[in-house]
Amino acid sequence: MFVADGAGSAGYGGEGADLAIQAAAEFVGSKLKIPGFAIYDALAVDLLAAIRNRISGEADRRELKARDFACTFLGLLCSSTSTLIMQVGDGGIALDIGNGLETPIAPMGGEYANMTHFVTQDDAADVLVTKSYPVHAVRAALFSDGLQRLAIHMATNTPHLPFFTRFFQVMTETTEEQQDEIHNALVRFLQSPSVNERTDDDKTLALAVIV
Repeated sequence: MFVADGAGSAGYGGEGADLAIQAAAEFVGSKLKIPGFAIYDALAVDLLAAIRNRISGEADRRELKARDFACTFLGLLCSSTSTLIMQVGDGGIALDIGNGLETPIAPMGGEYANMTHFVTQDDAADVLVTKSYPVHAVRAALFSDGLQRLAIHMATNTPHLPFFTRFFQVMTETTEEQQDEIHNALVRFLQSPSVNERTDDDKTLALAVIV
């Protein structure tokens, strides 16, 4: 699962987020074609390099700067025997590897308030945070910074469990035929007044459950 959020200060931040997701998906897709491929910690660095190369290539093609496509990035790779999470910038990852829901990586801030890090900055590989587990995830959620204050207790960097519990419960009980209905219900929730009155930022939420 991947989530990217374009920087509001970047003229093409939304496009940068799209490019980041495309590059990440293609990178992992190519790896899955390798017999015996397994998840390893350094994979996050290689994946980030693939994202940066894609954005730089697009910037060069259009005679722009890579920073014009600045975006954050969160990723989760999970197999039957391992889990790897990675993050550059704000937003968050909530993860349950069998011991209950946790937020292993604190949302990243920049040097000043309301600032963060982006995949396009020169030291992106240095600010990249990763964490790996020798087991598969049971439940996972990736979300952009527009949902941070709803999804995380910021003072303790712990997940706000009531925010996630209903989502995961519904997903566990949902049949394949109901998936479109659940997606539409999620969109309505993210656009609801009760959510919008607490955030004016873009809101992205990706959820997964192993049933």
